[in-house]
Amino acid sequence: MRRRVAVTGMGIISPCGNNTSDFWAKITAGKSGVRKISSEYSNLLSAKIAAEVDFNPSDYFGKKQVSYLDRVNQFALAAASGAWKDAALSLDAKEKERSGVYMGVGLGGANAIEDGYVRLFKQNEDRVKPLSVLMIMNNASASYISIEYGLTGPCLTISTACASSANAIGEAFRQIRDGYADVMLAGGAESFLTYGVFRSWEALRVLAAEDPEDPSKSCKPFSKNRSGLVLGEGAAVVVLEEMERAVRRGAPLYAEIIGYGSTSDAFHITKPSLEGQSRAISEALGDARISPNTVDYINAHGTATQWNDLLETQAVKKVFGDDAYKIPISSTKSMHGHTIGAAGAIEFIVSLLVLKNQAIPPTINLDQPDPECDLDYVPNIGRNGVRVNTVMSNSFAFGGTNAVLLARKI
Repeated sequence: MRRRVAVTGMGIISPCGNNTSDFWAKITAGKSGVRKISSEYSNLLSAKIAAEVDFNPSDYFGKKQVSYLDRVNQFALAAASGAWKDAALSLDAKEKERSGVYMGVGLGGANAIEDGYVRLFKQNEDRVKPLSVLMIMNNASASYISIEYGLTGPCLTISTACASSANAIGEAFRQIRDGYADVMLAGGAESFLTYGVFRSWEALRVLAAEDPEDPSKSCKPFSKNRSGLVLGEGAAVVVLEEMERAVRRGAPLYAEIIGYGSTSDAFHITKPSLEGQSRAISEALGDARISPNTVDYINAHGTATQWNDLLETQAVKKVFGDDAYKIPISSTKSMHGHTIGAAGAIEFIVSLLVLKNQAIPPTINLDQPDPECDLDYVPNIGRNGVRVNTVMSNSFAFGGTNAVLLARKI
């Protein structure tokens, strides 16, 4: 028997705010977190924009903790703390055995990696920080969260590029639905805005050109004049609980996760596949046992790259048919940038907040619609007072991994 799974807590660290209230207020108002890069190396880059997080570690951690936590792990722990407090969780020793952590991460401790290379190759030092390995390893975020709350159930890190945290949430959902766990903290974190990373993405030629009038308008999903993605950073964590347990303890009930689809394109390492994306959407709908015409909102992957926006539009049309034109769709990456390993979790929280507030955030900077991207992408201005019962969040990654999450109002 499949068990029902509720979302009972949310926590976020993002370029648009470090709690869900601030985050929601900014994205529904169409306020962008994209700006000029603050680092001193920005003058060496051709792409001088990013979606950076305003984050003071001392607001969350003591001096000793800061010394051994890479920025990505700080983000993850801060987002998990927000979700834990939001859910008002309290677990005894036995309950902790059936509670776990699944986190999505793309690059892991990128800042620690960069620091080590600077010390070795630029400053000609003969050693790096003693705890560098612990700061760099991809599974550090999940492990630190598990340690912080004493969760002794499954603890896994998923790294599938842009789909990482959507996969983490989907797999955590299955753990509870299929009876292997009762409570899961799931999400993702990324902080990789370093000189080496920017140079690598520049070489791939997918970064957006800076808008000459306003840097904050540089990310233009589904626009005819879109020029590429804007890198971002952040973290998001949700608390998932078996429904009867959540109801019994009087937990906040933000939504019920009802479906998850995960596929691989098996096609190309960077180019998306219409078949892979549409099949992931179809599998999520099949898993939820609902028809396409019951979906009221889609948070698009919407990276603002030429191929992704076109293929995602086609995938939605393939699955939803004529109903595709009736569904409001937004790419909030236009405001918080592409946070890679954290993207799916941040955008899933957007979808949950759509359910909670019965309002839809816009796709900003959509002044010149691409005629081939002709769906309702909620251009520039959000919508209030809408009726939304079921939401979908798409995540389509380099490497060809696709992950789609479905949730509905309780």
